[in-house]
Amino acid sequence: MLFDDGQYNVLDQNIYPQDPLKFKDSVKYSERLEENKKRTQLQDAVLNAVGTMEGIRVVVSALDFSFMGGSMGSVVGEKITRAAEKALEEGLPLIIVSCSGGARMQEGVLSLMQLMKTSSAIAKLDEAGIPFISVLTDPTTGGVTASFAMLGDINIAEPGALIGFAGPRVIEQTIREKLPKGFQRSEFLLSHGMLDDVVERKNLRSYLIKALRLFLNRAQ
Repeated sequence: MLFDDGQYNVLDQNIYPQDPLKFKDSVKYSERLEENKKRTQLQDAVLNAVGTMEGIRVVVSALDFSFMGGSMGSVVGEKITRAAEKALEEGLPLIIVSCSGGARMQEGVLSLMQLMKTSSAIAKLDEAGIPFISVLTDPTTGGVTASFAMLGDINIAEPGALIGFAGPRVIEQTIREKLPKGFQRSEFLLSHGMLDDVVERKNLRSYLIKALRLFLNRAQ
């Protein structure tokens, strides 16, 4: 949808999730991984690609909620980091499209480590003056929100997307108060300065192209 003529080259394909903790809840983590791989035909919850948007070469990472809720484990953290490193190495803008329930509990602290890892990679882009645009879709929550998803030079969201760290039910149970209407939705966050814009999906490509041109023209 974003790339010119729908053409792009997929990056970092041969990275596979492991089960270092031998985690098991109702089923083994290794079994969950295999089931998700078969159902989605993905290796994990993110795809990296490079292509052009109206002639502007760009790196895009897109999280897929259909693979374990788009959760961020070691592979997702590694691939987001590699996308940032690719952008840094070639001086290309980076766009990350987030859709995630947060850190992947089955990988424990290895998953939480990805918050710092991805944030550090994004910080290097900032130091180099390379644009990073973050697109938040429904939902973008937990450790993904607490790391790279809110670090864009521009943070934009789709209408009505749930965006936050803890979920609204958890917050209400913790503070024992009723939350405001629309709390943690895109429009609420925009009105409170947490987002730069809310953009419908049908307008997303043209919006991103305009933003990329603005960044690149200022860099010249």
